[in-house]
Amino acid sequence: MCGICGELRFDQSAPDMDALKRMTAKLARRGPDHEGFFNGDVIAFGHRRLSIIDLSNHSDQPMVDQDLQLALVFNGTIYNYQELRAELVEMGYDFFSHGDTEVILKAYHAWGEKCVQRFYGMFAFALWDMRDKSLFLARDRFGIKPLYYSLDGARLRFASMLQALLAAGGVDKSLDPVALHHHFTLHSVVPAPRTLLKGVKKLPPAHTMTFTASGEVKLQRYWSLVATRPEVELSEQDWLAATRTVLTRAVERHRLASDVPVGVLLSGGLDSSLLVGLLADHVDDLNTFSIGFEEVAGELADEFEYSDLMAKHFNTRHHKFAIPNSEVLKTLPDAIAQMSEPMPSYDVTAFYLLGQKVSEEVKVVLAGQGADEVFGGYFWYPRMDAANGSPLARFSQHYFDRDHGEYLAMMTEAYAVPDVTSEWVDHELSLPHADEFLDEVFRLDVTALMVDDPVKRVDNMTMAWGLEARVPFLDHELVELAAHMPPSLKLKEGGKFPLKAIARGVIPDAVIDRPKGYFPVPALKYVRGEFLEKMRELLNSEACIKRGLYRRDYVEKLLADPEAYLTRIQGSKLWHLALLEWWLQINVDGVSSAPA
Repeated sequence: MCGICGELRFDQSAPDMDALKRMTAKLARRGPDHEGFFNGDVIAFGHRRLSIIDLSNHSDQPMVDQDLQLALVFNGTIYNYQELRAELVEMGYDFFSHGDTEVILKAYHAWGEKCVQRFYGMFAFALWDMRDKSLFLARDRFGIKPLYYSLDGARLRFASMLQALLAAGGVDKSLDPVALHHHFTLHSVVPAPRTLLKGVKKLPPAHTMTFTASGEVKLQRYWSLVATRPEVELSEQDWLAATRTVLTRAVERHRLASDVPVGVLLSGGLDSSLLVGLLADHVDDLNTFSIGFEEVAGELADEFEYSDLMAKHFNTRHHKFAIPNSEVLKTLPDAIAQMSEPMPSYDVTAFYLLGQKVSEEVKVVLAGQGADEVFGGYFWYPRMDAANGSPLARFSQHYFDRDHGEYLAMMTEAYAVPDVTSEWVDHELSLPHADEFLDEVFRLDVTALMVDDPVKRVDNMTMAWGLEARVPFLDHELVELAAHMPPSLKLKEGGKFPLKAIARGVIPDAVIDRPKGYFPVPALKYVRGEFLEKMRELLNSEACIKRGLYRRDYVEKLLADPEAYLTRIQGSKLWHLALLEWWLQINVDGVSSAPA
């Protein structure tokens, strides 16, 4: 797990190494163990390493194979690298390291651009082929690892964080009105390739992009999710047996691909608890980690009851962190400085604080993110299923943060656009190879929406502390299996039935049968006191008024009664506005003293 960046010149001039060093400096927290550079005429790479597999300097990056005439920077983990390495050795390749990085180099040489189809894992990488002077960029199937880029007629720059591109300079910082519409409608999701800034794009998940030295570009999708029933009908027991087999195999892959100890972020919910149950027999002295907060308005702010139960049941080395609300608010600027894009979800700061604590104990953790999207765990899925109307109508009335009319009432005329989000969602839902409406919804969630919400949140907030978070529920074999499963089976007994069923006998029933919880951070959920005053300060600031995004009457309406205006999934509309402004001030305007 690392931070990568680079620059490719199309005008045959030398890359700007000073700009590259500024980018690498911005990525330092993602990779505290080693810094490296590669300069190859029109191309230059920078890298910050977090040593997880092959801790020796043989796996330092950028990695260059002079015999094969290839150079690579890579962020992520290839979980099946040992199997691929054995296959490549059989083909005659010699290795000088013992990690997964070199496997990518050899795999590309052996199989070309199709190598990505052979990888099980999370990855974003850039590979320079000296033979034909081409640059190959790739991102994993679910966008678990980020890859941002800026492109003009003279050069391409890429990096693991948007902030690194801004540090390099020369980026158009003006706001993209279409991206803003997505951001405020899909609770901060801006589907690739857009970002909120016109001058920064992101490589879509499950895509590769190849550049020639002259600037010609080829974008290709290498994987798609098919959400149709199998030709041979399976019984419920068949589905459950397959789920157990594939999930167990995924957890083993995620555990074994490490030369350092692996822990678990244990919330006390079904997903993380199931990971602990599947790992407990294979890991001696398993480290587990939980976080909780002070209650507000009588709302319980931790799930220690269940995480304590799990830790005692499996005798894990449990670490429990109780965070005062004052620390939550104090930490917000630091957390926002690490958001590659603004994320208003309440639990972002919780992950940031948890990442800080956990990184003091281990370098790698497994987390339960993705299970709700893959196996139908959210409350809005059955509501969508029961709704009437077109697929778009059924989806939007239970998911959109704002209808288009409210968006136009919120934004100034300069940022008014047609209902581009409805158009995008309608197109995505109508794509072929989905049997039922909920198949369309689950596919959209897993392949596009989830990428920019829980997945990006976990990457940004853990990597800010040099902590690698792995998500076994997003193993692509498991996701493919679940996509073929009838939606009714997933929604049975309140959702996530396959996981609940295979958890019986593995973890305590009290954890399986508990009400679904969310990562509670009530200091941010209830808009009052110091938190409200900070939002008032941001939205009435000179920078915000000068920016001219929001209509002042809309802002004043929300400020007058903030807890009365919530999105359909119970997020604060006021915080959404304030968070974007705060993110812009810290990361784009540079007016905050928050750390890089």
